[in-house]
Amino acid sequence: MTVTAHVPTASGSRYLQQLCKHWSHKFETRFDAQQGSIAFPMGAIRLAAGPDALTVTIEPQDGADVERFKQVVAEHLDRFAFREAPLTFDWR
Repeated sequence: MTVTAHVPTASGSRYLQQLCKHWSHKFETRFDAQQGSIAFPMGAIRLAAGPDALTVTIEPQDGADVERFKQVVAEHLDRFAFREAPLTFDWR
């Protein structure tokens, strides 16, 4: 299962890098200015920054609490986006 949200923001690259750096001390991360991935315990997180939006994709592992997974990712991104939080996540 894959769940994706397109989050409207002009600061997607900055938030992507901040989130990856934040979790890099605990989890394996890879990122540059346009894309990132985090090997999160509940499943993989993939991020892609565009000019108007940040695309956030989570790939929950079997048995993972998907709602909690979405909440953890959204809450962390909102912390970095405090000037424009809460961000809008249209999870699909």
